[in-house]
Amino acid sequence: MPFIRVTIAGAEIDAAAVRRLQEGTTDLMNAVMRKRREVTAVLVDVVPLTGWTIGAEPVPVAANVEANVSEGTNSHAEKSRFVQQMNSLLKEVLGPDVPLATYVIVREVHETAWGYGGVTQEHRRTTAKVAAA
Repeated sequence: MPFIRVTIAGAEIDAAAVRRLQEGTTDLMNAVMRKRREVTAVLVDVVPLTGWTIGAEPVPVAANVEANVSEGTNSHAEKSRFVQQMNSLLKEVLGPDVPLATYVIVREVHETAWGYGGVTQEHRRTTAKVAAA
């Protein structure tokens, strides 16, 4: 199921803020993108602010989100809502200085190219179809 990497820099990031990002991202994946909570993985990666610029200028806070999901499992509307609500979550947790150029990417991965527990998503889908028949 989904793997989401949230990269942040600059804001006062304590364990509670990291936990809020993990919980909020998992909630959005479940409520907006219809993904199962128990297999939603979220990595919050805190990096030095000195390595981040926008328009070649330093910023006080920065964030980027990359969410990997199985190709074709979400509508355009769901992906759009996720981008919007994830941006709101970042502002809630990191503060109002989150720049306009804060990217939230939903990357669709073909079901043959990833999986979890040693099994591809394609295998899970085809096995479920056989079991349902």
